[in-house]
Amino acid sequence: MSIGSDDIEKLAVLARLSFEGDELGDITDKLASIVAFVDQLGEADTASVTPMAHPLDQVQRLRADAPDADIDRARLQACSDATEDGLYLVPRVIE
Repeated sequence: MSIGSDDIEKLAVLARLSFEGDELGDITDKLASIVAFVDQLGEADTASVTPMAHPLDQVQRLRADAPDADIDRARLQACSDATEDGLYLVPRVIE
């Protein structure tokens, strides 16, 4: 895949960027080299590589999903400005 100055100009309009003088040519060259490198990476043989979710071989420690101590709702809601039927009342944000 090749990238040209027309592509960069379209991207600049979409991203609301403006370039001065020779910046467009310099950016075009740099992005073209990045795209060429990505194309080169795509040619690597990865058929024998096992897909992984994370580069480090770690296991996420999970706790048992068990309820904790009972919560005293009345005590927690006593300091609230407005509650009703065990729910907190908050100001309406969206009309």
